[in-house]
Amino acid sequence: VQLVESGGGLVQSGDSLRLSCAASGRAFSDFDMGWFRQIPGRERWFVAAIGRSGGSTIYADSAKGRFTISRDNSKNMLYLQMNSLKPDDTAVYYCAAKESSFDSTISMKSWEYDYWGQGTQVTVSS
Repeated sequence: VQLVESGGGLVQSGDSLRLSCAASGRAFSDFDMGWFRQIPGRERWFVAAIGRSGGSTIYADSAKGRFTISRDNSKNMLYLQMNSLKPDDTAVYYCAAKESSFDSTISMKSWEYDYWGQGTQVTVSS
């Protein structure tokens, strides 16, 4: 599956952004989806993930209450609504897809994801 992120940019502290990830190539609903972020020199950190049907979600503590992950399987789209952004949220954000079964558990582990997008830069100024 091919993944293409969009929606990043330069914003001020307290602003909002919505990231999008367009999927193609395989049945989108076969995959759990996740958002990760990375700053230079560091590993990729989990942000949020959503199950195949969209009924289950998990968040990193840093994202709880501020970010919302969602998906539209009819459009093959994944989203991350980010509110109350902080300078610490500055990173390249990646969407990722993990092949899953009907009863699989959503993963927070980057190495368990099979496909990755190219990333979109989010910069939050203070």
